Amino acid sequence: MTELFPPIPLSAWQPTKETLHRFTQIVGKIRLDQAPSRNHWWHVPFHVTGRGITTRPMGRDKVFAVDFDFVDHRLVVNTLAGESVSFPLVGLSVAAFHERLFAALASLGIDTEIWAVPFDLGDSTPFAEDTGHDAYDPFWVTRYWQVLSQVGLVLEEFAGRCYGKTSPVHHFWHTFDLAVTRFSDRKVPQPAEADPVTREAYSHEVISAGFWFGDDNVPEPAFYSYTAPEPGGLTEEPLRPAQARWVASRGAHLALLTYDDVRAAADPRAAVLDFLESAYQAGARRAGWNVPELRTPRAPE
Repeated sequence: MTELFPPIPLSAWQPTKETLHRFTQIVGKIRLDQAPSRNHWWHVPFHVTGRGITTRPMGRDKVFAVDFDFVDHRLVVNTLAGESVSFPLVGLSVAAFHERLFAALASLGIDTEIWAVPFDLGDSTPFAEDTGHDAYDPFWVTRYWQVLSQVGLVLEEFAGRCYGKTSPVHHFWHTFDLAVTRFSDRKVPQPAEADPVTREAYSHEVISAGFWFGDDNVPEPAFYSYTAPEPGGLTEEPLRPAQARWVASRGAHLALLTYDDVRAAADPRAAVLDFLESAYQAGARRAGWNVPELRTPRAPE
């Protein structure tokens, strides 16, 4: 049996993560081009499957889905007509992955265009020219999918505690995190200079929770939560368990609990749920949400 929340230190798989992140951005940008638009960009992220992650069906002229199989380590494109093309992921550079994927799509008669450069990765090398990112360790990629799956179930349980408008639990390819977001019914006026992504994503008050695998700013996997717009006095609110803390982030604050602190807890699943609930309660109280009205029978008092 797979250990609940098995270890996945960033240092052990960072080269693989950087390659895989770019693979997912290529596929994610195809989804952005081909999927019907949803509120708050809910059409853009991936969803976890029993073998990896999927775009789910999409397409204007031809319906298809792109799946990452992290058991056999293949990229699979299936169409509604029953056609299928796949290729192995091991040993490919980003440039080779880009070339093979678009050749696979062309062989199925699928025409799509993307802005083929990385988003917010500190490296603007076009995907078609990126031969430097070519690490792919199957062990760590499978571990990444296993962690996604286990964390996703905890986030689903947390999501079920609220009657209010709540996003799916989904995997964002631009930030490589798994997240779920609760919304209030209060709109948030956006400044004229706000970009279209921000304007749509934060059109209403939100309290978001999730998990990421670590990056240059937080170099270890961690659970997080934030309230946007951030209400005054948020960081004065207590967090649980004791290891959780408020950290400054891009002019606001995140509630943060490291993955290793969760793994060390007597009941890791309960520790995550306690953390997420405390961060939600903190943001909801300070923002004036009607917490009792939004609480389902499964939610703690």
